[in-house]
Amino acid sequence: MQSAPAAPPVLSVRNLSVDARTPEGRRRVLDDIGFELAAGETLCIAGESGSGKSVTSLAIMGLLPKASLQIASGSILLGDRDLVKLSNKAMRSVRGGDIAMVFQEPMTSLNPVMSIGAQLTEAIREHQGTEGNAAEAIARQMLEAVQITEPGRRLSQYPHELSGGMRQRVMIAMALSCRPKVLIADEPTTALDVTVQAQILKLMRELKQEFGTSIILITHDMGVVAEMADRVVIMQNGRIVEDGDALSIFGRPKQPYTQQLLAAVPRLGAHAGTDGPPHVTQHKVETLRPGHTPVLNVRNLNVTYGSQGSRWLLKGKMPAPAVDDVSFDILPGETLGLVGESGSGKSTTGKAVLGLIPFAGDVTIEGRAIGGLSHRAMQPVRRSAQMIFQDPYASLDPRMAVGTAIAEPMVIHGIGNKSERQDRVAALLARVGLTPDAATRYPHEFSGGQRQRICIARALALEPKLIVADESVAALDVSVRARVLDLLLELQETMGLAYLFISHDMAVVERMSHKVAVMRYGKIVEAGTRREVFEHPRDPYTQALMAAVPIPDPQAHRKTALKA
Repeated sequence: MQSAPAAPPVLSVRNLSVDARTPEGRRRVLDDIGFELAAGETLCIAGESGSGKSVTSLAIMGLLPKASLQIASGSILLGDRDLVKLSNKAMRSVRGGDIAMVFQEPMTSLNPVMSIGAQLTEAIREHQGTEGNAAEAIARQMLEAVQITEPGRRLSQYPHELSGGMRQRVMIAMALSCRPKVLIADEPTTALDVTVQAQILKLMRELKQEFGTSIILITHDMGVVAEMADRVVIMQNGRIVEDGDALSIFGRPKQPYTQQLLAAVPRLGAHAGTDGPPHVTQHKVETLRPGHTPVLNVRNLNVTYGSQGSRWLLKGKMPAPAVDDVSFDILPGETLGLVGESGSGKSTTGKAVLGLIPFAGDVTIEGRAIGGLSHRAMQPVRRSAQMIFQDPYASLDPRMAVGTAIAEPMVIHGIGNKSERQDRVAALLARVGLTPDAATRYPHEFSGGQRQRICIARALALEPKLIVADESVAALDVSVRARVLDLLLELQETMGLAYLFISHDMAVVERMSHKVAVMRYGKIVEAGTRREVFEHPRDPYTQALMAAVPIPDPQAHRKTALKA
């Protein structure tokens, strides 16, 4: 008895090469890549920034910017149609109808001046020829399918009125509204909290089963890859270096680059039984002693956005506090990890303790109370406390050379002459692993990891005692993230820095922290040493956060699925 012939792939990428136009001439950014996507399959494409993942997805969608990127050779077959050869008009019918895409940042992908309903029905009208009430009914059904509450009301709302997780659900609803054969999801969960991420991944699995859609999932999160992938493609420098089924890639990786990616993945529980972060240098400064005065002391911190004058907007209700009666302290050389979902008050707490927003309560930095201080009076405090923000590109002036940006705090505080500042900038760049010539270049000339190193160098320019790191590695690739975390640990050990480390990544917090505080709805619901919180969590919310962390082990996910 002969076995049935294998079904043809839904999508085939063959010998695809893409060139970038640069002032120096053409540069190859995708080099002879190829893979196939089977019906109902989830294929994960993983690799660091610059590996070619997103360029691959844009090439498939026919969205490469013609001014800078061009397909040099190869084919992209959807069934028997070569998408590379289709006209722009023909591609418009494919895009959204046969192949749909969910982008990383839904807020920039959705039109801010169009209602959710208008944006959903626009795609339905274009690809299904359905108008009026029928199109609106389909839009409402799709919002129900992605488990958005009150779908009728959401249709009249605008993107800014929805949370990040809800906006991403809208993007998925829009992408699936025309029942595409292929769904491309480009880093769809990178900016989401761990619990929202778990919900989105579960939703994608359920919708794949319901609609029979094949998925290409592009991510640098190997935990997400392990949870979602049937097959995995690993990319580096525009080439495919390894591909295979998920169990083989995770269990028996062949290429050193794949092994490096997997080794860099932070794993929850990897530091069980220890009281602090791992040592990364032999030159540790002995600062962490109970008898030392805290660098930062916070008592009964409260922050409320709005005022009594804004009560009419809330129909007579007082605005709810964003931070509600929060207290903690941080010793020299100590890291307090502050975790929780978006809206929990983490970032607001970080800004308040540096005096960047108004607050009530007591905040003391190196023995000096900062409540009520004027901008001028706060200036000496700025030398003791600095901040590293989540987005390094938005934190740097694109028109200012890197050396000038790092030297700017020294100029403001009158430290050194021009020559001394230049020497200090060169030393800081070397300290964070960059070469002195970086001082003459501009932010757009660096990768995300390098830009974050530049922001760290700028934060160190005034030799502070306290650094507030607000989601400082959330947008970085797994291996780049590991190097930046090692750098932060090294600086702490050699300089005695205290960190308020704000993150929604529980595995990263476990690696970095001596103490942990868990926030929800503006309050600290659990706090203690790292060992107490991670090994014996008491609050159900903390337990839920830890349970939602993706495990970088496809075998474990398959066992869980079988039990379910």
